[in-house]
Amino acid sequence: MPIIGVVDTTFARFNMGKAAVDEIQKNVSVKIIRRTVPGVKDLPVAAKKLIEEEGCDIVMALGMPGSKPTDKVCAHEASTGIIQAQLMTNTHIIEVFVHEDEAKDAKELAFLMEQRSREHALNVVKMLFKPEQMIREAGTGQRQGFEDVGPARV
Repeated sequence: MPIIGVVDTTFARFNMGKAAVDEIQKNVSVKIIRRTVPGVKDLPVAAKKLIEEEGCDIVMALGMPGSKPTDKVCAHEASTGIIQAQLMTNTHIIEVFVHEDEAKDAKELAFLMEQRSREHALNVVKMLFKPEQMIREAGTGQRQGFEDVGPARV
């Protein structure tokens, strides 16, 4: 049975991990191992540990970088760490970040965090169980969270 790792943060203003786990469980029967860390810079090592120590086949790393310039730098560093962890383990770690300033208010932020978490959880399910569906969606302008933008027209 495949094992999916889910790691989220306490800094986020919405329980992204709970939404991701719920969506995965609605769609497939798998073992899920969940961890929570303080912030986005803690995600890379937590994801790597889920792969190396817990045997996860794929991991979701969910977090909410803040809106300040320092937060943007931290998000970039966390992203770089996640990429490095993927390369070190040869395993996908699906980064699911929602920047606090992507939304106009707290209500929209919560909506976006839930939607993006759930839609990326479906991506994880497709990557593990329906890779042909991912291929069919190539170039279609899929966007997790807000409305899809659709393919470019020539």
